Amino acid sequence: MRGGDRRALARAITLVESTRPDHRAEAAALLDAVMAATGAAVRVGISGPPGVGKSTFIEAFGTHLTGHGHQVAVLAVDPTSTRSGGSILGDKTRMESLSRDPQAFIRPSPSGGELGGVARRTREAMLLCEAAGFDVVLVETVGVGQSELAVADMVDLFVLLASPSGGDDLQGIKRGIMELADLVVVTKADGDLAAAANHAAADIRRALHLLRPKHEELTVEALLVSSTTGAGVAEVWDRVQTAHGLLKASGRLDRLRGEQAGAWFWSEVRAELVDRFRRDARVAAQLPILQAQVEAGELSATHAAQLLLG
Repeated sequence: MRGGDRRALARAITLVESTRPDHRAEAAALLDAVMAATGAAVRVGISGPPGVGKSTFIEAFGTHLTGHGHQVAVLAVDPTSTRSGGSILGDKTRMESLSRDPQAFIRPSPSGGELGGVARRTREAMLLCEAAGFDVVLVETVGVGQSELAVADMVDLFVLLASPSGGDDLQGIKRGIMELADLVVVTKADGDLAAAANHAAADIRRALHLLRPKHEELTVEALLVSSTTGAGVAEVWDRVQTAHGLLKASGRLDRLRGEQAGAWFWSEVRAELVDRFRRDARVAAQLPILQAQVEAGELSATHAAQLLLG
């Protein structure tokens, strides 16, 4: 994997995504072995409302980056089917050109119902991509919701995509999401939608002016992009590089990543506690009985949880 073998990287990500206890132990050992080779990449989270054109933008953005000598990894987190547990959208099939680019690696993975639409193992997959030599890692999330905090907590910069529907679109973007953004990109800024996109960007700039920036070093901007023509894509990368450089120079990037690692640590503790709890033989014996009583209205969920924890 360290030598850039794509198949080895894919297998490594499959290993860290596994929930088998023996695989989890192997995954932990693997991550420890590559930690020294991680941390050099620019980590960018990309989100936006459904239909905003995330995959089209990422394909144009990724192609621009590989064209300038970068190695780009895309972790596209798909919604998970509640019936089969598999991915629904199939982002890799919607990034045909980029998926064939030898300088790019696209890994779609089901969100697994995780908070914020971010697969539980996305952080680990990101580190593996960095260890395999990718210098830009893009994390695409399912959509916009309060829980997008999950992706903002694992990347250096969070890019929010907005469509050119002006004020209506602004109403659909929660203030909390706007506050997470380090950069807002208005998509589809071409043809008949060009005027509407300019309108939307102006509305968003006014809204951003009222919000306190996430980082003192950065002024949050709203840029216009046409993913189909490529207009504005280079400007987005220039802004990402500039913002990343400012965070690095001020020492904020190191502090941010340290805080994210601490949050990841506690997230792992909580998840592992729940996993071990459910695997306990006594809990497994009582769980279906208590759950049936709760569902039948014979016992409150609070009391049932206390009994099970006891």
